[in-house]
Amino acid sequence: MAYKYLVIVESPAKAKTIEKYLGKNYKVVASVGHIRDLPKSKMGVDTENNYEPHYISIRGKGDVIKSLKAAAKKAEKVYLAADPDREGEAIAWHLSFLLGLDLKDKNRVVFNEITKEAVKSAFKEPRTIDLDLVDAQQARRILDRLVGYSLSPILWRKVKKGLSAGRVQSVALKIIIDRENDIRKFIPEEYWSIDGNFQKAKKKFKANFWGLDGKKKKLPNAEAVKEVTTRIKGKEYDVTKVEKKERKRNPALPFTTSSLQQEAARKLNFRTRKTMMVAQQLYEGIALGKQGTVGLITYMRTDSTRIADSAKGEAAEYIEKTYGSEFSAHGGRKAKNAQGAQDAHEAIRPSSVLRAPNEIKQYLDKDQLKLYTLIWSRFVASQMTPAVLDTMKVTLEQNSVIFIANGAKVKFKGFMQVYVEGRDDGKEDKENILPDLIEGDKVNALDIEPKQHFTQPPARFSEATLIRALEENGVGRPSTYAPTLETIQRRYYVKLTNKRFEPTELGEIVNSLIVEFFPQIVDVHFTASMEGDLDKIGVGKEKWVEVVDRFYRPFEKELTNAEEKIEKIQIKDEPAGFDCDLCGHPMVIKLGRYGKFFACSNFPECRNTKAIVKEIGVTCPVCNEGQVIERKSKKNRLFYGCSRYPDCEFTSWDKPIGRPCPKCGQYLVEKKVKGGKQVVCINGDYEENVQK
Repeated sequence: MAYKYLVIVESPAKAKTIEKYLGKNYKVVASVGHIRDLPKSKMGVDTENNYEPHYISIRGKGDVIKSLKAAAKKAEKVYLAADPDREGEAIAWHLSFLLGLDLKDKNRVVFNEITKEAVKSAFKEPRTIDLDLVDAQQARRILDRLVGYSLSPILWRKVKKGLSAGRVQSVALKIIIDRENDIRKFIPEEYWSIDGNFQKAKKKFKANFWGLDGKKKKLPNAEAVKEVTTRIKGKEYDVTKVEKKERKRNPALPFTTSSLQQEAARKLNFRTRKTMMVAQQLYEGIALGKQGTVGLITYMRTDSTRIADSAKGEAAEYIEKTYGSEFSAHGGRKAKNAQGAQDAHEAIRPSSVLRAPNEIKQYLDKDQLKLYTLIWSRFVASQMTPAVLDTMKVTLEQNSVIFIANGAKVKFKGFMQVYVEGRDDGKEDKENILPDLIEGDKVNALDIEPKQHFTQPPARFSEATLIRALEENGVGRPSTYAPTLETIQRRYYVKLTNKRFEPTELGEIVNSLIVEFFPQIVDVHFTASMEGDLDKIGVGKEKWVEVVDRFYRPFEKELTNAEEKIEKIQIKDEPAGFDCDLCGHPMVIKLGRYGKFFACSNFPECRNTKAIVKEIGVTCPVCNEGQVIERKSKKNRLFYGCSRYPDCEFTSWDKPIGRPCPKCGQYLVEKKVKGGKQVVCINGDYEENVQK
């Protein structure tokens, strides 16, 4: 016999890594994800018999199952080493059923990181399959199936074919639409500021108007500004107060799934799906030359910020050796997990802090290196001492007109030596160093500039801010964020406009129906409490059948009510304003599964359709006949092309601006650069109009 023990994991990459650690007595194979699931063709849940699920082998997995059974027959013992979460536990349970394994047998092996030490240690202490975790996953799957396969047919009949609704995706959609409604209702309000540039002994600094006569004053209009400016006489101001303080700034905690997705979006411009895909590669193992294949990070689906003591100790030694003992916090910042966190395993961290990004960069591709560097830096910083900042607040007065200047200077970098957390507004924290000032000093105003402003509506959600909103409301869990965001885009309920979610007409129709007839589904608090119930099932404090039943009984009544009362919605076609070039009938704008498109009103006799394109008002610089239009690539990236394609094959990632280069006569394009946009020649020998 070539091997004594068979180990089954989910992915081939993970199998390859683990087999190298275990030796010749072990054969490691992959199930390639789930092997059994509810059928796609029907509900698959018996609502009259304790919600018993009807599982079937997943279509296309026949050969995998056959090979797993054959391999299991040759082994003395089978170990199930799927991922350390509910999904992994359910996969192990399904494998156990298909292979005829004893549920009382200690054959379940879990590890939080794929390193030689962690894997070998896990095999010393196998356990039985945790049926509570299996029940929790099963309850989620059944709840999602009951909602999806009950609501979707109603949407098909009442709105249009191809629609779907889901438990978590419906809440996400409602959050996006609620924000859009806030934006529509928003009424801008005028306000003013007065900014001043001041100088002391050739050192310039800025200060802002604060108030009059010792009281803070708002500036709602030009009249209020005039009241202030008429009080200012001359350029000399008195320094009436100087406050100096020392402030500590703590490092961010190590990454959870949610915070990793948010920070990768902010700093790396990664979509959520891409972040999870690259993190999976880092977790499953990368070949590091002579070191062999090593899992570089701990498991990437977690809502815990806990760190193992061994990792803290290794980090403390590394930080002392690399940066000095004054930078080591010896165990890092103590913080509680967010409410509702399962704490099943650690935060996302490097499996060894000694594998610094620079030392292994030759083995990683560009995206792997970027994400690994982010995870490594965040973890190291979390184990470092706080930064110390000297802050200074200076009050300037003239004729009881008060300006205040705030300054900050880094006194001790601490964790900032390695990493500083990103911000959603894209701005960076910058030092503002004020000159040495003391009470009684006099400074001169170089200029005083009133500025008119208007309040801005709340911003639409980006992927990062939507994930944070879902997490803060307790909706979903680490493994659900990426597929939820993907689903609402794939169904064309929302679209990304400038990297922000904008609801579509179709999304608003679906949301209004669900809000009216299934209010529980989109109730944030109800959905969050349901997540809590699923967590209780996972630790044996609730029975899954009871949790599902408490949800389904009132939901079943809502379904009956909706079937009776929802009237069929006709999404009216809009006139396109031109005729069909095949049959002469008027063209109309239709709403399809992937958005709006032009179609002939003589359908089905005429099946002519055209994509809706946006002209940018520029004639094609190659053929001088067609118009330059916006197009989307297969990866949804915007580019520009000629409307006469394929007769003219002009394309450009950069936007043509419709005038020739004054040097060579070639066409100019508008490129995005750091800090704004730049007009350049495609030959690269001319540039102009840099917008700061």
